[in-house]
Amino acid sequence: MTHRLPIRVYYEDTDMAGIVYYANYLRYIERARSDWVRGLGIDQKQMKEDGYVFAVRRVEADYLHPARLDDELMVETVVTQVTGARLVMDQTVKCGDETLFHAIVTVVVITETGHPARLPANIRLMLH
Repeated sequence: MTHRLPIRVYYEDTDMAGIVYYANYLRYIERARSDWVRGLGIDQKQMKEDGYVFAVRRVEADYLHPARLDDELMVETVVTQVTGARLVMDQTVKCGDETLFHAIVTVVVITETGHPARLPANIRLMLH
């Protein structure tokens, strides 16, 4: 299943060259992951109250082509691996059919004290 989130490039997203500043792609894919989690019915506020939060453990990113002011982008997210302790997602940012950015993101669950925790069983079931 592919989750899709449309994003428009605003002036504040660009650098002096008029292209999307590289760190903003990370913001775009984070926004897409948050939207995906919400769409699954996972309540991150409740998770936090229960003492757990999602945390990005690793990002492998490739910047392929620039996005520019007013471009209409699509962020696509696909879960490629679910284990007891982590989620691995493949995320792309596209403009039309052209892939501009690609990342492989590993997400884990940690406790309030920063210690690793297993993915809650109800969340693992939603992802299989």
